Amino acid sequence: MATDTLAQGRLIVSSRLEELTGELHQVNKTIHSNPELAYEEFIAHDTITAFLEKLGFKVERHAWGLGTSFDASIGSGNRQVIFCAEYDALPDIGHACGHNLIATSSIGAFLGAAAAMAKLEITGRIRLLGTPAEEAGGGKADLIKAGAFDPPESVLAAIMAHPIPGAHVSDQNCSGLAGVKLIACQGIHTEFKGRTAHAAGEPWSGVNALDAAVSAYTNVSLMRQQMHSDDRVHGVFEVGGTVPNVIPDYTRMHWIIRSPTADGCEKLVGRVSKCFEAGATAAACEMTLKKSHYYMNLRANDGLCKAYVEEMAEYGEYIQLEMDKPFNASTDMGNVSHYVPSFHGGIAIPAESGVAMHNPRFAAAAATDEAHAAAIKAAKGMAMLALRVLLDEEVATKARADFQKRDD
Repeated sequence: MATDTLAQGRLIVSSRLEELTGELHQVNKTIHSNPELAYEEFIAHDTITAFLEKLGFKVERHAWGLGTSFDASIGSGNRQVIFCAEYDALPDIGHACGHNLIATSSIGAFLGAAAAMAKLEITGRIRLLGTPAEEAGGGKADLIKAGAFDPPESVLAAIMAHPIPGAHVSDQNCSGLAGVKLIACQGIHTEFKGRTAHAAGEPWSGVNALDAAVSAYTNVSLMRQQMHSDDRVHGVFEVGGTVPNVIPDYTRMHWIIRSPTADGCEKLVGRVSKCFEAGATAAACEMTLKKSHYYMNLRANDGLCKAYVEEMAEYGEYIQLEMDKPFNASTDMGNVSHYVPSFHGGIAIPAESGVAMHNPRFAAAAATDEAHAAAIKAAKGMAMLALRVLLDEEVATKARADFQKRDD
């Protein structure tokens, strides 16, 4: 490892990000003030790409067949690092998962690493990949299928970090997490079809699709007492009928099924599907089941996590290496972590006591100057993590070896 080169890289990364923090803050504010849903992040896409182009980067807009993805790169060769930028929001509560900060930290990491690579003539390639639709749809799964992470053996690391409430860090002296772990998730839409009839005049002529949906929901509720405490099943009625004096001939439900591992999730989907089938049978309805986004469990790469902790320490930041147990949440970065060596850190930001993600008050916390400053600090660590895997063969080899372990 070129120790002197890394030391110089830290100075260049820090200087470049301090220089750009004001412009990055404006990008951050624009994304946060204009929350956009999955596959519709046009303002975020245009804001980020215009910013990169202004700085002289060649950017592929609407990349990989997705209207709100983009791909920017510097360098060349068959050894690459990919920074993943998320920027979608949640319905009604906006950036209550802080994806504005994910975008900010990933953009910053790319710009910091790019400056160091150019000045120090470091070989290899780094990319900033726009990854839409994390909250719903699974944009990263789409990008994997489209070839954005290919060839996988060339990717030394895919890197990003997610904001978390400071209280989620067990050691309150820490300013973030390295080894974030999340569980697997399968989305399902279930439709029940029956036959309409007058609910008072001739109910015997109807086949009640609402009965099928209610029965299915009840079956799942009964099943929960025999579920493992780490498993989760939650759903809503999207269509439940129109007026009470007409027997509904169509209902639709949307479910999310979660388990700590991909195998566990698949088994739980099988159990839940039988609950749906039983409801349809009881009400004599037809049922169709359509699987939507599938998020694999997020794997923590020990080699990448340790290198990030070391680099953040060089900037005076103390980072918790690993979590005691996975969060009961899911991300499509999990799919990436099963495809290439990956790092998904946690950026601790100030939030009110008891406030978790997917809460309007967390959206407010993600807009603060303190949260932006935390994102910039994380960007420095991620930039140096990219330089470490490009310059330090031992770190790159360890990251690949950890990725190839299939015990989680």
